[in-house]
Amino acid sequence: MENLFGLTVGEIGVRCASLEIPSYRAKQIAEWMYRKGANAFSVMTNLPKSLRTELEQFFSIARAKCVERWDSSDGRTSKFLLEFSDGVAVETVLMRQPYGNSVCISTQAGCAMGCAFCASTLYGVSRNLTPGEMLDEVLFIDEKLRGENQKVDTMVLMGSGEPMMNYENVLAFLRLVHEPYCLNMGYRNIALSTSGVVPGIECLTEEGLPITLSISLHAPTDELRSMLMPINRKYGVQEVVAAGRAYAEKTKRRVTYEYILIRGVNDGEKEARELAALLKGQLANVNLIPINPVTERNWERPSEDEIQRFCCALERLHISATVRHEMGGDIQDACGQLRNRHLESGAFD
Repeated sequence: MENLFGLTVGEIGVRCASLEIPSYRAKQIAEWMYRKGANAFSVMTNLPKSLRTELEQFFSIARAKCVERWDSSDGRTSKFLLEFSDGVAVETVLMRQPYGNSVCISTQAGCAMGCAFCASTLYGVSRNLTPGEMLDEVLFIDEKLRGENQKVDTMVLMGSGEPMMNYENVLAFLRLVHEPYCLNMGYRNIALSTSGVVPGIECLTEEGLPITLSISLHAPTDELRSMLMPINRKYGVQEVVAAGRAYAEKTKRRVTYEYILIRGVNDGEKEARELAALLKGQLANVNLIPINPVTERNWERPSEDEIQRFCCALERLHISATVRHEMGGDIQDACGQLRNRHLESGAFD
């Protein structure tokens, strides 16, 4: 039985045509699933009862189920562990920001990039997520918010996984979530983070979608970045930054370079000068991220003075820099930690 959830109106129409169902019904079905949260054909009251019965015989509306939820003490951050029909689980995070509600989604179950500071990569990658599974993450949060007369305002693809290693599914998801019959989310309200997979950045540049591109840089030199991020051995610092520059020039969108600050590793005056030289003249800003404590990783967080010193050094060198406001520190907000705990307990394969 085929799952219709995650298909476009056109794709649903093809399935309907195979049963000689009028094409206009496809949009009605999509709106029920994506706009009204229907998880059964029986509730689609503007469809004839005979059609609803026929749809139930051939199709399903399979959704993820929430198996665990953590809420921060300040009530601003909630992390959900969502399990799909095959038992694979991913983390999705709701962040209540002053400018609205933001959802952070995963694009893969786990991650294969091997970054030395990240919890997501400890168990590798199980599989790619489908467009429907990524959409399920967003709609799960949106449906929760509807009960509060709120909605998802912005979305970041910054959870577990490397979006560029699941490029076709990610692009299909972005186009689907933008559709009026789905969430009608503007591309400018979407940010995508990559570890620096240059061919993916180049493909996204050619798409011309005005989404915000975030590049995980974390070091200004090849030697240091290769130690922190194995992907740098394939796509070096200069190549990654050149791809970011091309993206900014094509889309006219400022690129964000994410930079995790690790005490005694990449947070010195020398690294600040090298980073400023690397990004000079580019339409870009640097988002400084004090490292989250991860039990399995032996990295130290800089002091507040050290963080501000690095930020000020960049600004003196005419590089726009901000320190990421932390949310959810008391609920293990680093990507992958909740999923890893369940893997270790044997809850999921």
